[in-house]
Amino acid sequence: MNKEYYHWLLQCQELTGNAQRRILERFPEPEEILKASGAQLEEILTPKQAGAMREHVNKTGSVLKMQEDYGILERKGISFAAVTDPAYPKKLREIPDPPIGLYYRGKLPPGDVLSVAIVGSRDCSEYGCCVARSLGDYLGRRGVVVISGMARGIDGISQQAALGAGGESYGVLGCGVDVCYPSSNQRLYDELKKRGGILSPYPPGTAPMARNFPPRNRIVSGLVHALVVVEAAKRSGTSITVSMALEQGRDVYVVPGRVTDRLSDGCNQLIKQGAGVFTDPESFLEELQETYFLQRMLPKGPEAEQGDMVRNARDLPEDLLVVWKALDQTPKAVDAIWEATGRRMDQAECGVRLMELVLHGKAKQVSAGHFCRT
Repeated sequence: MNKEYYHWLLQCQELTGNAQRRILERFPEPEEILKASGAQLEEILTPKQAGAMREHVNKTGSVLKMQEDYGILERKGISFAAVTDPAYPKKLREIPDPPIGLYYRGKLPPGDVLSVAIVGSRDCSEYGCCVARSLGDYLGRRGVVVISGMARGIDGISQQAALGAGGESYGVLGCGVDVCYPSSNQRLYDELKKRGGILSPYPPGTAPMARNFPPRNRIVSGLVHALVVVEAAKRSGTSITVSMALEQGRDVYVVPGRVTDRLSDGCNQLIKQGAGVFTDPESFLEELQETYFLQRMLPKGPEAEQGDMVRNARDLPEDLLVVWKALDQTPKAVDAIWEATGRRMDQAECGVRLMELVLHGKAKQVSAGHFCRT
């Protein structure tokens, strides 16, 4: 019954992802939410959300109706994976607050294959178009999955190139999977359904609205091993995707541009903040494969992590060890790292120790003021 219940919850679009999760924690069975009083709902939801939920229950609230609505999905050729479903992408499930479900046409991205997101400006230059096309083609020919938002410009160009090279690509939409947005990418949309997939956290029929795209971008970065920014102005939606990727511990690479080119202002700023520099597809893929291989070979579990910590800490003095132990693979701001040390030194000294760890190769600065353990 999980799938029907999760699909039913997602249709109440006034609920945020956090609100959906609170409902599922408090009312794990559909019968429970159908019987919940207004007071019970307001214990976990805002008054507006509780009102919307009560209205949703009144209009569609029966187990039979949930099953009927789910049957409509199947008749439309739309599949659904709840976060509890084994088919749900593992990498996405591991990010903080993953969407409770994904609608898709075609397939879901494979979990055991290297995947890369290629993102950038919708109004890209000929240079950006050329880089996106050549990178998509290169990765597609080598079996690397290309994931993006199917947007006009860099996103769509790279995905079309990957498909043209015989590779797989997946588009994550900020609307329902039955809505082709933008309509100019209808050919790409049709090809993705056949040779990859179309994914969305929004129910079928959902129109493309501005508020839907930041969560969409978060899914794009959550599904991949690395993100490549080809072209981006100083203030653009791409910068939001980069921030989300860094929070999720994904590697970020940036194509540098001319200092006089406004479409490269955002890229050059990201490089200044410590993002990886993309220079050519060959060295990029080589580095990515090496990182992926090491991640797969590293031992897992508390005992292995403890052994890894001992090996890495043998040559560190006590003050550096304190800061190193406060790090993990998820990038953190200096103030958060300082808090994690138990404030055993002042914050300025913590910043100095972090830079020393970077020099020792024990930490990595992923952006301005954000560090993670190597």
